[in-house]
Amino acid sequence: MTPYTGPLPGGQHPTMEAPNLDEALKVAAAAHPGVRRLPIVPVSDLSVSRSELVDAGRIEEEEDDSNIGFFHSYEIVGAVNGPGVRFTLWVNGCPLRCQYCSNPDTWMMRNGRRVTADRMMEEIAKYTKVLEVAHGGLTITGGEPMLQIKFTGEIFRRAKHDLGMHNCLDTSGFLGDHASEEYLDNIDLVLLDIKSWDPATYRLVTSVDVGPTLRFTRRLSDRGSHMWIRFVLVPGLSDAVENVDGIADFSAGLQGIDRVEVLPYHQFGVPKWAELGVPYQLAQVSSPEPELVARVEGQFRSRGLNVV
Repeated sequence: MTPYTGPLPGGQHPTMEAPNLDEALKVAAAAHPGVRRLPIVPVSDLSVSRSELVDAGRIEEEEDDSNIGFFHSYEIVGAVNGPGVRFTLWVNGCPLRCQYCSNPDTWMMRNGRRVTADRMMEEIAKYTKVLEVAHGGLTITGGEPMLQIKFTGEIFRRAKHDLGMHNCLDTSGFLGDHASEEYLDNIDLVLLDIKSWDPATYRLVTSVDVGPTLRFTRRLSDRGSHMWIRFVLVPGLSDAVENVDGIADFSAGLQGIDRVEVLPYHQFGVPKWAELGVPYQLAQVSSPEPELVARVEGQFRSRGLNVV
């Protein structure tokens, strides 16, 4: 494994071997404790249940069947969830509680619709020819697809081997340690959200730690997987120069990153938060100005990364 030796926030240059990753991230957190400036708390501190991992394990034990999954919806869409036109499947269940989540109604697996892999594949197969002509394929998003690793693994396997589809996994990477090599072999492209480099900011944004995501990213690089790195730019939360530099330096030292997408913060999901009765703490935050977006994109481009 090739270690990452690029800079951490604050100028430290520790060797990022897997056993030392947690220690290195602690150093990073201590170096820049004030990179996020909004007066907010992690969503998990708002008495919002994050028992989804326990629920998911119980459901898998009860079902014990890769043919059973829980989904929110699916659409035929283009341009935003991978190359070409995509059959995009939103599955339910997510261990993260992101401050700006557009789909908080997918957080809990038990709130999804139960479906068999057989039935879902019947639906996907209807669009095989259209997706082929449009140079697209299948994208599974959520929620977090790897929370239903048996079910999504079965869908990816059948889509690849039975239908010859191009498969995309849209993920935070937090559960990447659970993915087998066989699971990853059936995925052509990983859309990977790295929401922050600074560990304290990452926890504030997501309610979980950044370490598992970085380990998974490096694992994908080592195995030669193709990735699109996605970074949501939130003024006052994830926009600190040091924070962006950290992600850019880390990404520049990896293989397989085809592009970087800087996604400006928006409030499209706010009505869903209201329906769930969960306080939305970023209500007063505006979308980033074009000048800020340009600055952040420039930080990635200056490392030789392809920003789209």
